[in-house]
Order: sequence, then structure tokens, then C-alpha cells
Amino acid sequence: MDKKQLTGHLIALVTIVIWGITFISTKILLVDFSPVEILFIRFIMGFIGLCFIYPHRLKIKNRKEELLFIGAGLTGICLYYLLENFALTMTSASNAGVIVSVAPFFTAILSYFFLKEEKLKKSFFIGFLVSMIGIIMMSYEGSQLELNPMGDFLAFLSAVVWAIYSLITKKISQLGYPTILTTRRAFVYGILFMIPFVMMTDFNVSLSQIFQMKYIFHFLFLGFGASALCFVTWNYAIKVLGAVQSSVYIYLVSVITVIVSVIFLNEPINWIIGIGTLLTVVGLVISEYQKNDN
Repeated sequence: MDKKQLTGHLIALVTIVIWGITFISTKILLVDFSPVEILFIRFIMGFIGLCFIYPHRLKIKNRKEELLFIGAGLTGICLYYLLENFALTMTSASNAGVIVSVAPFFTAILSYFFLKEEKLKKSFFIGFLVSMIGIIMMSYEGSQLELNPMGDFLAFLSAVVWAIYSLITKKISQLGYPTILTTRRAFVYGILFMIPFVMMTDFNVSLSQIFQMKYIFHFLFLGFGASALCFVTWNYAIKVLGAVQSSVYIYLVSVITVIVSVIFLNEPINWIIGIGTLLTVVGLVISEYQKNDN
């Protein structure tokens, strides 16, 4: 592993750690804001942040490239989060968490057919199986599995959509443009696609609400940290590692959630959660060795 790849792995890990703790801010904001309101505000803030960080214009060469940015905005910025949020209103958080964690599997399958340079190895599937066992143990510890067809289907769609976004991002990374500019352009289209959903809901948010002391930090974290910063770093990780190797870090979201819940929410941890956490990490490690097996 060279220095560039090591940097890619570290950046992917840091990104997932930040994304793994966003549920705390989201949970607090959901008291007075709807999921669509939170989503729209965070990406508006993220776009503004990226404009300040790198105030340059991205000049696209042709319509084919523009279609890639439109696809990235529609899938990774708009549809993924909307589908996930709507899924959470119709099914349990456990179901949604497990189903969304299948995203690396879809990423691998789609990459095999559309990105010829990303080959599948048996270690990926072994790691996927081990991690999914661990995630299921963490998600359903102390609770029963209950199927909610519509909500579970929306969660399933969100996993597929994220896999598509990963492939589009890989294609965009090959165009040679600065990652900040490509991320910002995807944000523009994502925000535009959100507008119809915003108009269909009772969107009634004032700046005074956003800037309340109990909420502003969480909006800043979601907007500048989890959106602006993390989408740039995630897109860079995909550029360096590829769509498949980057996607397996999604397994760690459940692990980070458990750790944060124990530290900040004083939630108990038992041997089932402990073993599930260990299996998830082991599965990740196995998957990351996929390029070394025969």
C-alpha cells in the first residue's frame, strides 16, 4: 500500500466517523424541524461553505460530463437522503440500518458490470457476510425483526441509489477536475432536485429558528462538516481507492453509532453488541484485502 492509498483509507475512515455521529445532531433537530427541512438547510449551508473555501468556477467541457453531475446530485445528494428519511418514518431504525448497510454489495456488483477496472474477489463477499452478521447482531439486540414492506423497500432503494452515486462519483473523479468544485456542482443539482419536495411539504423555517443556540451548532456540524467537508473527502477517497474499497467503510456506521451512543447517551453495551461490533470490523478488514487474493 503506497502513501496515497493509505491517505485514502484514513480519509474514508474519518468521513465515516463523522457521518456515524450525525444521528445525534439530526435527532436533536427533529424536535422542531422536519427531515426535509433539515436536509435542505444542511446542503444549502454546505454549498455556501464550499463557495467560501474554493471560490472558483468549474468549466464543463461537454453535455456528457454535465449529465454525470446531474446524476450525482440526483442520487447521492437528493434521493439517497430523502429515501432514507422517508424509510425511517415507515420502518424501524434497525431495519433501515441493516438494509442501508448492504450498499457496498450493490456497489461491488454495479462496479463489476460498469467499471471494468474494479474486479470482485472472494474476500469481498466473505467480508460482506461477516460484517452483515455483526451489523444484524448490533441492530436487533433486544428487539424483534418486524417487516415493514414499504419502509424496508425505500431503505433498499436508498442502498441501491448510493451504489449508483458511488459509480458516478468514480466516473467524475476521472475527469481531472478539483474535487471541491465537482462536489459543489453536484450539490447545486441536488438542491435543485430537492426544491419540489420542499414545496410539497409545510416548509416554514426562519433564520431566527436556525440560529437558536440549541440548534445552530448542529446545523453547522451537518452543513459544513457532514455535508461540505465529508462529501469532498468521500469523493476523494473514491477517486483514490475506487468505489468498491471506499464503500465497505459504510459497515462502520453502525459501529460508530454504538460507540457514540455509549459515550454520549450512556446507552448500555452487552456481549451481543460487543461481538457484533468485532465481527463488523473484522469483515471490513477482510474486504479491504480483496486485491491481494487470487
